[in-house]
Amino acid sequence: MKLNRVAVTGLGAMCGLGNNLDDVWNNAVAGKSGVSKIPNIEDTKMWPVQIAGLVKDFEISEDLLPAKEKARFDIFIHYALHCADEALKQSKLLDAGYDPYMIGSIIGTGLGGFPEIEKANETYNEKGPRRVSPFFVPSFIPNMAPGKISMRWNFRGINHAVSSACASAAHAIGSAASEIMLGRQDAVVTGGSEAVISGLTFAGFNAMKALSKTRNDEPELASRPFDKDRNGFVMGEGCGILVLENLDKAKARGAKILAEIVGFGATADAYHITSPHPDGEGTIPCMKHALTQAGIEPKDIDYINAHGTSTPTGDIAETNAIKAVFGEHAYKLNVSSTKSMTGHLLGAAGGIESVFCIKAITEGTIPPTINLNEPSEGCDLNYTPNNSIKKDIKYVLNNSFGFGGTNATTIFKKYEGN
Repeated sequence: MKLNRVAVTGLGAMCGLGNNLDDVWNNAVAGKSGVSKIPNIEDTKMWPVQIAGLVKDFEISEDLLPAKEKARFDIFIHYALHCADEALKQSKLLDAGYDPYMIGSIIGTGLGGFPEIEKANETYNEKGPRRVSPFFVPSFIPNMAPGKISMRWNFRGINHAVSSACASAAHAIGSAASEIMLGRQDAVVTGGSEAVISGLTFAGFNAMKALSKTRNDEPELASRPFDKDRNGFVMGEGCGILVLENLDKAKARGAKILAEIVGFGATADAYHITSPHPDGEGTIPCMKHALTQAGIEPKDIDYINAHGTSTPTGDIAETNAIKAVFGEHAYKLNVSSTKSMTGHLLGAAGGIESVFCIKAITEGTIPPTINLNEPSEGCDLNYTPNNSIKKDIKYVLNNSFGFGGTNATTIFKKYEGN
């Protein structure tokens, strides 16, 4: 069976670096940090961590979500609609004339509308069950993000959410690409959205000793993947959305093709609920599977957008896995962790980072790993420290790993017009 090629024709993005694709990309290339102090409201004074990669000054357009509906849906759904709108406008998919049953939406999220759950629980405890809103369940369930996208634009094809911790968006993108490769869909809106800046979330991750909490007064310096002074990740929020299409059909309608998805790998460590396998027993085959599907050799990869969360164990484990897969070429290619600027968007990480990968290809620019002043022992690759660089890029690999030992690797290719 011949598989269809998969084109990327639209992008949408928002995070602490900005509320649209251009601002996010330009600030990333400039090496700016999107991490900031959480507004000092009464509820946050007891939080052990006071910083995050916060989305700022955002209000969803009434065209996407009327005023009477805004309070009915968690903010992660707002983000997904906003970025889907941006990606769809760039792709001009709505003018393609595709059968609505051949356009789907698959969105990843790690925790869904967790803040809405927290608020509803407070209402339940303080006022009793009769005061819980009838809109509570639809407000937070993960599949409401792709559901609202489908309703807004009348997409009647495949529609579901993926929730696999910090690999959620990457798994969503891989699933969407497979639907197109197999001919079951002509186009899919996909990616990830996350908005879990809340007290209970911070308390949980802090109890696990996963968060950086020593730089509350220097938020822009806190996320520092691969640096010897890293001490945990910084929570982020936001969204990254891609419009994927059957490449032949996209060409036929005259769409601008930004890149292709040519490889995807997914594996499990089967090792520990939170820690990666130190020898890369899951991540190594994950990258190898993606390379095999892409039909390329390790030496063909020009840039790796690393999972690179800024945790002591995770960064060195990923570095070791990259060395095992790429051998000497590991020292010749560029690696960077854009989480140094965005913080860790959890289930949306693979969405925003896929956007960075595709922009790196189209702009010939590799975004940096900021705050990398002295690499940690064993972290000896070219992590593109502190400054972006210009480079002609043909193949980019993106890694996303999550709690439960779940792994995903995606490979994007420059579209060369054939």
